[in-house]
This record gives sequence, C-alpha cells and structure tokens, in this order.
Amino acid sequence: MNPNDPTLQRCVAEALEEDIRSGDITAQLIPAHQRATATILTREPMVLCGIAWVERTFHQLDPGTSLQWQLREGESAAADQPLLMIEGNARNLLTAERTAMNFLQTLSATATTTRHYVEQLGESPTQLLDTRKTLPGLRAAQKYAVQCGGGYNHRMGLYDAFLIKENHIAASGSIAAAVSRARTLAPERPVEVEVESLDELAQALEAECDTIMLDNFTLTEMEAAVALSQQRVKLEVSGNVSVEQLRAIAATGVDYISIGALTKHIRAIDLSMRLSRSE
Repeated sequence: MNPNDPTLQRCVAEALEEDIRSGDITAQLIPAHQRATATILTREPMVLCGIAWVERTFHQLDPGTSLQWQLREGESAAADQPLLMIEGNARNLLTAERTAMNFLQTLSATATTTRHYVEQLGESPTQLLDTRKTLPGLRAAQKYAVQCGGGYNHRMGLYDAFLIKENHIAASGSIAAAVSRARTLAPERPVEVEVESLDELAQALEAECDTIMLDNFTLTEMEAAVALSQQRVKLEVSGNVSVEQLRAIAATGVDYISIGALTKHIRAIDLSMRLSRSE
C-alpha cells in the first residue's frame, strides 16, 4: 500500500483531525524545537501490517521524521520485538503516537488473525475470504491487512459485485428473476447467490450465476453441494465458521470460505512506544 494513496491519505487525515482538533495541548509542554527518538515494539507475537498508515501519520505532521522499520510488511514478530525506530521533533512524535499506534494495532491484529486461520488450511486449495464486516472508515485498510495475513478479498463493497441474498430473492420473486435482472443491469459484474438449502442450490445452478454461497450448510450438505454443482460454479461456505472447522470444510471440496471474524472479532495487538529526549 502506497502512503500517497488518496483513500489512505483521507483516512489518516480524518483520524488525526479526530484526535488533534484545535491542537495537542499536552505536547505544548515540550519545547518547540526539542528532538527525540522513539521505539515502537510489540508485547505479543504478531504479523506486521500498517506500515503505510503509520508513515503517513508521522509524515503528515512532519515530513522530516525519520522512520526505520525493523521488519517488512507481512513478517512475523515475536513478543517484545522492536518494530520501528523513529527520530524527529518531540512534539510531533507525541502528537502522532496514538493515531499511528491505533492503525498499527488494528491492522496487525487483522493480519495476525488471518494468518492463524490460513495456517489451519495447510496445503488445501480452498481460499479464505474476508467480508464487508469491517470497522467504519477502515474497509480498504482491513481488506489490505487480510491480504498481508495470506487471505483473499471478497467484494469491496456494494458496487463491484452482486451478492443476491434471501431478501433480494424475496423482493425479486425468485432466484432466476434476480440473476436475470443482475445480468441485464451490469453484465460485466460477477453474480453470486446465497442459498440456504440444496433445493435453492439447484435453482441457482439453473440460473447460471458465477458463485454460490452455502449459508450455514452442514458438512454433509456441503459434500452434496459439491457433487451437485460438478464444478459448474464456484462454491463459497459462510455462516458462523470457526477456526476449528476450517480443515473439515475445506476437505469437502468447496472453493472458498468467507469469515467475518477476520475483521470484526479481532483484538488489538498490544504495542508500546518508548520515547527518549535527544540532546
């Protein structure tokens, strides 16, 4: 991710505005020209993610701030391992600290959680997908973090792919009618249908959609769905999937497993920034 990406810049600017408003009154206790060095370290094992957001945060306040990362994006860190060495104006380092740490602890948490889930799949060709269950304002950031952890992205939003669910089907009249209308509205967009039974699966296959989401299917039903579809479409499993179930689900032969927990059930990584005054 490029620190100059417009979406990232806007995200960081809004986060800093939320925190600073009219000014950091505590930082004003420090002499205006005081220099300092700082180290950000992790208190627990993690997968590093969020470098571009951290760099943009510090550089938006002071482009001259020096940042030396000790790891590359997507690499694993052990507990108490230094992640970043910083040198710059003391006031700016202190003002940027919380915002930078918020991005880093959240995105690293998403990447770390994703890595843990991916590891459970082993050599299986089944891909792990995220969902739209992200923190408001951090959609692109968290989906990027999923990639850092080894996962894959589902649709970015409501605009780039059709996902026809129960209420869409009810309002349209049938699966066939909904898929037909989608093909007419945006023939270039992929069409996915969520089904809750093998009967609905048969209807979705008949409608010739691109992907079928198996919602809360049992393992036996998943195996039947794979046999019934005969690789005519991609099959995605979703609905209260736990990390303990991943290998068994993948063994049924489905193509994707989508999990909201990758972005909505995360626990922020425990980070610390230690600052010392430069003479």
